[in-house]
Amino acid sequence: MKKAMKRIGGRFYKTGLGLLLLLAVFWFSIGWFVAKGERPLANGKHPYVIVLGAGVKGETPSLILSNRIEAAARYGKQFPDTTFILSGGQGDGEAISEAEAMRRGMIQAGISEERLLLEDQSTSTTENLTFSKRLLPASENRVSIVTSDFHLYRARKEAAQMNLKTDAIPAATPLSGVLRYGMRERVAIVVKYFQ
Repeated sequence: MKKAMKRIGGRFYKTGLGLLLLLAVFWFSIGWFVAKGERPLANGKHPYVIVLGAGVKGETPSLILSNRIEAAARYGKQFPDTTFILSGGQGDGEAISEAEAMRRGMIQAGISEERLLLEDQSTSTTENLTFSKRLLPASENRVSIVTSDFHLYRARKEAAQMNLKTDAIPAATPLSGVLRYGMRERVAIVVKYFQ
């Protein structure tokens, strides 16, 4: 009985170790694509910037969204000729649209309201980009994208499928969400690849 238990325990240990190894390989191999999404960094050459939305709690931006607002505002101060398309609709538990939350945050950070266009109907990354593209002048297909660092690869890949030429403005991922958002995004990249 003892030997059988030991043998079963050994199998569980090896299986667990194998799964951990597989998870590590998955994390780092897809992580290469995630890192690739941050290059090239935006340098002010694109006249329009699309800021992708994220959750709002009531009227308060989530930490993810706050970081995106902060990254966009910092870029806006560095490149004062850029126009921002703030993209995100209103979901469950959100008293205002994500676009409106971003508008308030950008104004509070010192960005002039005249530089802000709102797209407040989208509910996904694909819709963010599709609806934002409609706000661009017909002759313009160059944009910078502000989103969380982990999300840039997939967002820019979708933008490229819409014939948008993009560069990146990464927003930091809160430390508390690195594992959760990182894993979710890696799965989304794989799912998108097989679609």
